[in-house]
Amino acid sequence: MSEPDTSARNVLGDPLQSCSMSPPTGFMRDGFCHTGPHDVASHTVCAQLTAEFLMFSRSLGNDLMTPRPEFGFPGLKAGDRWCLCVSRWEEAFLAGVAPPVVLAATHERALDVVGLDELKARATRIK
Repeated sequence: MSEPDTSARNVLGDPLQSCSMSPPTGFMRDGFCHTGPHDVASHTVCAQLTAEFLMFSRSLGNDLMTPRPEFGFPGLKAGDRWCLCVSRWEEAFLAGVAPPVVLAATHERALDVVGLDELKARATRIK
């Protein structure tokens, strides 16, 4: 596993914090919502997943609940933190089912798609 990019910033302009190592999340599975040229979907929003969001995501063809051991994917449940694609989070926001966001662990590149006010409206204080 590579070292985290210490120059990465969150949506508040501070150093990007870890989203989750249990399960390990992020495009690079390093626990951070880092992004880069190979992350076409921009996995930049650190979310505290809800059952409602997981069902919404599955209904759109992205089943995050079913374990996929062949890909090292444990399956997710409500309460897990996960780096979501910013466009899927925005879809959920517009549908009224967006999970809470951990601002300190959400990469600043999420602001290319969603506004800080939207993210703050769903911000969580859960550590």
